[in-house]
Amino acid sequence: MKNKFLLQHHQLKATPQRISIIELMEYSGHISIDDLFKEIREKFSSISLATLYKNIHSMMSVNLIREVKIPGQKAKYEIEKIPHAHIVCKTCGELKDIPFDATRLLEDTIKNSDYRADDVSIMISGICPNCK
Repeated sequence: MKNKFLLQHHQLKATPQRISIIELMEYSGHISIDDLFKEIREKFSSISLATLYKNIHSMMSVNLIREVKIPGQKAKYEIEKIPHAHIVCKTCGELKDIPFDATRLLEDTIKNSDYRADDVSIMISGICPNCK
């Protein structure tokens, strides 16, 4: 029920497909379009990849979800949440959120440039504990 309200809060119609997309993202944390398509087809066998992309882009346009671009990998998607950075394992590809306060970086960027900065995206790479 909360995912229905989340969609409505972002002025999107709470269709069964959109609710399922949000549920899958909530469960996975970060999910690729391929994995999302595979999972959503189990529940909605007639959904097309084009329809999935259309829903993803609708949710991105209202800042409900975010695309996480990972060097050398396909992008993943996550539900928009408090500002954070990402850390990815160069060996196995595991992607995790790490706490990060972007406020100061945004303030410094605005103060020291002519840009109107409104978003920070930080990707850190390394080797996870399981791959060490």
